[in-house]
Amino acid sequence: MNDLDVLAELLKPIRLISVFHSRWVVRGPWNVQGDDDHCAVLHYVLRNSCYVKLRDRPPILLRRGDLAIFPYGTAHTLGDGSPGPTHPLRHLLPERRLGESAIVRIGEEGALTELMCASLNYDPGGEPPLYRSLPPVFVLGKPELDEEPLLLRTLESLVPETERREPGSPLVTLRAFEMVFVLALRVALQNLTVDSPALRALAHSGVSRALSAIYGEFRQPWTLDLLAQRAGMSRSSFAKTFRDLVGEGPALHLTRRRMQEAVQLLTYTKTPLSSIPEMVGYRSSVGFHLAFRKILNDTPGRYRAHHGLAGGPPCNHDS
Repeated sequence: MNDLDVLAELLKPIRLISVFHSRWVVRGPWNVQGDDDHCAVLHYVLRNSCYVKLRDRPPILLRRGDLAIFPYGTAHTLGDGSPGPTHPLRHLLPERRLGESAIVRIGEEGALTELMCASLNYDPGGEPPLYRSLPPVFVLGKPELDEEPLLLRTLESLVPETERREPGSPLVTLRAFEMVFVLALRVALQNLTVDSPALRALAHSGVSRALSAIYGEFRQPWTLDLLAQRAGMSRSSFAKTFRDLVGEGPALHLTRRRMQEAVQLLTYTKTPLSSIPEMVGYRSSVGFHLAFRKILNDTPGRYRAHHGLAGGPPCNHDS
């Protein structure tokens, strides 16, 4: 498994469970603040321009045709850049039922701005390790989207599709948003800079070899010593370097990788519970259950009952 394969695996797109989408028709001055959440968030500018502002970062200008993705729902302000008051989005959209939509209207004078926004709800239990090494927001400008015809066509098709009410429309909309999310992540993956944590980890020869083992051979009975040997480093040096670059220790990272696989089996297959421990690298069901509870604060059986082949936790993001 080469570096790109590892990076693709650790950022493997998550299957969306549900979407709340909204059409924004706003006139200045306007500023709206959304909160942190576990959902991915999307803003696609249909007319005019606006700014997004994250805490302690300069504003980002979004022009017509630009797409902004917040992979894990980092809190941000959306507005026209004016110094006017900021309104909490939870006041504008007090009810955001999954699978439904809304129209947000602000102001009656000034330049008209239109956006398509969405909260993309995925199961946080299946979030790949190092997923949060992605930047809190990435913007694909219109020139970049023009180079991604499938992504652009899907986005353009979503605008009228979100307004349809025929049978099956919610499922079509969900999968179309999922396609946008997957394709946008792929572009972001290609555009990661040397400052990205994931690339810093992969640029280190020893840590990269260990990550290849964790992602490609997670079923093997890895220990810290064996991973250090694979990395060609001393035990202590490997443990410290891995933690510094990845943000957590090798053992915990391996556990997360295994739980990611377990979540997929529990959610999207009917694999017997008794077979899953061995399939994800555990020699005993007790060890697997302890690890599952540690990472997901639940038992495998209850998790499958709640999430299996449908459903999922609600998304509370204010988009």
